[in-house]
Amino acid sequence: MNSRTKILLIYTGGTIGMQKDSKTGALKAFNFSKLLQRVPELKQLDCEIETYSFEHPIDSSDMNPSQWSAIATVIESNYSQFDGFVVLHGSDTMSYTASALSFMFNNLAKPVILTGSQLPIGDLRTDAKENLITAIQIASMRENNQAVIQEVGLYFEYKLYRGNRTTKINAENFNAFASPNYPALAESGVYLNFKPELFLARAAGNTFNVCHSFDTNVVIIKMFPGLSETIFKAILAVPYLKGIVLETYGSGNATTEDWFISALDNAISKGIQVVNVTQCSAGSVNMGQYETSSDMKKIGVISGKDITTEAAITKLMFLLSQDIVAKDFKSIFEQSLRGEMSI
Repeated sequence: MNSRTKILLIYTGGTIGMQKDSKTGALKAFNFSKLLQRVPELKQLDCEIETYSFEHPIDSSDMNPSQWSAIATVIESNYSQFDGFVVLHGSDTMSYTASALSFMFNNLAKPVILTGSQLPIGDLRTDAKENLITAIQIASMRENNQAVIQEVGLYFEYKLYRGNRTTKINAENFNAFASPNYPALAESGVYLNFKPELFLARAAGNTFNVCHSFDTNVVIIKMFPGLSETIFKAILAVPYLKGIVLETYGSGNATTEDWFISALDNAISKGIQVVNVTQCSAGSVNMGQYETSSDMKKIGVISGKDITTEAAITKLMFLLSQDIVAKDFKSIFEQSLRGEMSI
């Protein structure tokens, strides 16, 4: 009986799947059906690799909830046949997709690892090979007949992160991602060093299932000195608006101008959910710590705690699509569903 793990490699698009034409220098799509020929090092891994490519691979700037659903469908359809999944994805929106998938997957017991690269796989100095090889290796690792990783992760530049804790921090360096408020789950050096105490706990015995729905009637508003009352109120008055992620200063602070609090209070009274996240690269919202956030706490603004903006907006879209009564929405959002925030 063959005990080797089976990994499904899913190519959605992005830089990692490009290579330069040797004659013209132009970038063209890489044929993933010939993956082992192009990356022979993969033959050294103790796993079987099968590939699946989107019929029309996309730049990650075109990623949207229907594409998230397409990725999830591939994993859902092949869940019983494979031990792990590696999703090749453009880096620009990778953290959004990792966050979205984490909320879509209930009772995930297998690794879903997103990775990509800053340079095409055919470039001389590419980071694509290392990211690809190690992501597959991590996805294939088992212990006591169970997957070592049982959550959605993001692997980039020698580190495995919880996907919904990540954000892209650099457009040019190989270390393009960071997890500001949660340590890396594993680091790759001479050895693969896992930190199991950081892994997401999964309730034993529950069946894996996928929720595909998102409500996109949401917006992100970043606070800045000089924010116009007219424009702010106009955004809040947009028809069908159901949710707002408000990027505030520091630990959740915003202007104390009467018009601002009044506009938020009016929006909340109409059923619009308002989530407060910090625009700082690290740290947590703590409404009420300063006077400038006390009023928001009083009117029922939701605390995003130490969640990233990427996770906040995808979680908001996800929960708005669920049958949650208005009075319970705040308490449910402020719970950690997939390890996306610290309680």
